[in-house]
Amino acid sequence: MENMENVVLENEKSIVEEEEEIKEENTKKIILEVKNLRKCFPVKKSMTGKVLKELVAVDNVSFTLNAGETIGIVGESGCGKTTLGRTILKLHQPSGGQIIFDGEDITKYKNKQMRHLRTDMQIIFQDPYSSLPPRATVGDILSEPVRVHNIVPKEQVKDYVMDLMEKCGLRDYYYERYPHEFSGGQRQRICIARALSVNPKLVICDEPVSALDVSIQAQIINLLRDLQKKLNLTYLFISHDISVVKFISDKIGVMYLGAMVEFGTKKDIFDKPLHPYTQALFSAIPNPNPDVKMNRIVLKGDIPSPVNPPSGCRFHTRCPHATERCAQEAPAFKNYDGHYCACHLVDEQYNGKVEEEVENEQKED
Repeated sequence: MENMENVVLENEKSIVEEEEEIKEENTKKIILEVKNLRKCFPVKKSMTGKVLKELVAVDNVSFTLNAGETIGIVGESGCGKTTLGRTILKLHQPSGGQIIFDGEDITKYKNKQMRHLRTDMQIIFQDPYSSLPPRATVGDILSEPVRVHNIVPKEQVKDYVMDLMEKCGLRDYYYERYPHEFSGGQRQRICIARALSVNPKLVICDEPVSALDVSIQAQIINLLRDLQKKLNLTYLFISHDISVVKFISDKIGVMYLGAMVEFGTKKDIFDKPLHPYTQALFSAIPNPNPDVKMNRIVLKGDIPSPVNPPSGCRFHTRCPHATERCAQEAPAFKNYDGHYCACHLVDEQYNGKVEEEVENEQKED
């Protein structure tokens, strides 16, 4: 009898494990895949319209985003974060590479072809003051996309909007008010509600808290996290604030001068940053403990112009570890056990460790 009970218990455990594996597979569904994405803007043209000089805003960026996850994109101002987000949404036509959204290659889609996907892809803009129409009430702002895209029957629109406002922390009497009557935090809540009104699968957050006070920033970030859990949302979160990205993200990508220099899980990036630029960014994070001495890495010079980027590695003009090879040869964006990085120094160190491990194994044999 005891043996039979043990067999039943083991079978029950295996069934539970299989169910958990199925749930994990469902949650790991890829919603967005970006392959070698490029976006260039013409700076100088000839009389015939031929592009003589161009600005490379996004250069060969690749990553995948799973459903229900958040990828944070960080970097200095002008590194191409916002252009990356807008190109993924096809607000800018890509100059090269691929954008695969929910299994559909949308790279070459025109505006008409993108219409059926607009409800699935939404954006929250950086400035809540200029991104809302001043002559429309909150009710009109939130009701219009619901009506246009037939999200619910006409007689249910107001109830649907009221429920959405409650989820986003907006009082019901805000329905008849205008944007100028609200503070920055309240306006950003309205922008979030507008983005979520059409039940999107992907939301691109373009520095949604950078224009707000620190105390309000925490409220908005907590709201975004709560909404993600309730509605199973997927975020691409763009910010220059590393602390904010750490709080909300599952994976993090670091951009410099249009290129992705490092990408990995939050744990990998914060516990062991590989790229010298990432290390310099983290050294600038203030520590509230006065007894802890910060080893600040001060970068030399200014960011090069994206119109005339340096040869080889784009970061070599400011990197404290740069060699002659860095100035001549651009590093490949390589995978180091799930942690991606584009740096010659990291590649040499990694290859050296692999060689040592092989030698040790041979000695043991």
